[in-house]
Amino acid sequence: MDEKRTVKVSKYVSKHLRHQPERIGLVLDPQGWVEIDDLLRAAGNHGFPFTRAELDHVVAANDKQRFAVEGTRIRASQGHTVSGVDLDLPEAQPPAFLYHGTVPAVLDAIRAEGLRPMRRHHVHLSPDRETATRVGARRGRPVVLTVDAAAMHAAGHVFRISANGVWLVDAVPPQFLRLP
Repeated sequence: MDEKRTVKVSKYVSKHLRHQPERIGLVLDPQGWVEIDDLLRAAGNHGFPFTRAELDHVVAANDKQRFAVEGTRIRASQGHTVSGVDLDLPEAQPPAFLYHGTVPAVLDAIRAEGLRPMRRHHVHLSPDRETATRVGARRGRPVVLTVDAAAMHAAGHVFRISANGVWLVDAVPPQFLRLP
């Protein structure tokens, strides 16, 4: 499968497993899972057919490991905006520091309010500066914020880690952020 097709299928699957399953007639279970055959059928009926082999390639080739496959089911690893989805990820002790990539235009709001999940269920944090830089660069010139995860955890904030290594937390209050 060529790179352009891989990206197109990945974006389509991500959109419908994270944000708009109902748009193509899918119903996610409470943990965000859907039968792969149902996804393939719904995508085909919606005018965007792809094969199981293409889906398997997208899952395996995605550098961010955005999707998890368990038997005959698939789900997005994190980033849902669909209400009612709880990935049921266990609590985890974070490393001392985590990172968040963003852009300069939102720094004033972050200074005032900290990091909020916005339309998502959680704030997404990266385990290293390089990943956070790539995340921030999707929206422009990246700025990387350092999160004092150890202090947050000690203060009672709950951290979870997704299957692809993204750290999730409900919010990051400003006092736990190091901003440029």
